[in-house]
Amino acid sequence: MPKSASETLLSNLSRGIHAVAQPLAILRASLDNSHTGQMSVEEFRELTASSAIEVERVCRLFSCLQQLVSTESIKPHLSATPTLPLLAHVADGVNLLFEADGMIFRSVLPDTCPPVFINRARTLQALSSVLLIAHSVSSPRDTVELIASSSPANEVRIEVQNLNSHADTVNAEARLTMALAEAGMRSQQAEFSWSLKPFTVQIELKGAPPASCC
Repeated sequence: MPKSASETLLSNLSRGIHAVAQPLAILRASLDNSHTGQMSVEEFRELTASSAIEVERVCRLFSCLQQLVSTESIKPHLSATPTLPLLAHVADGVNLLFEADGMIFRSVLPDTCPPVFINRARTLQALSSVLLIAHSVSSPRDTVELIASSSPANEVRIEVQNLNSHADTVNAEARLTMALAEAGMRSQQAEFSWSLKPFTVQIELKGAPPASCC
């Protein structure tokens, strides 16, 4: 039985709190007075550097939790948006990242595509997050594809896939980021699904109403 929006939010918040607890536990143990009291200056510098990594991790996870609550609490404004320029913008934002790590990023887009009825900011954030996660589960020489297609009803399907990926799982931060992307799309009445082995994300967007003009 599908979960309600509130059940999904509580589940994601619980997962996020559990993820935050790990770096906090590391910080609490490493910064205990009994541990730091006898440290040399060099050891203390090393501890400061490693602690900064854990603090940054906590901040990223906490930011995801804040955004999840905001996404579920604030109804987005939707407007007719040209699909192909939107996808081109997303692709431009990640091309160099994939290239730098020896991966192939390919946009498979139709010559024409109907406009979609979305919130541009939330959609861009979701697609960018999905592509960054795709990058994180990919290896050099892998191909990650951004694919778009439309139905006779003017609905648009967007897929992100790496058919050669073999990741068994993703870390807590990536899973929470994916949950945020899903929440952002579902808040716009879009469908969102994803799977590993191979990595695949499918997003179904509603076409813009006939009276809309973009």
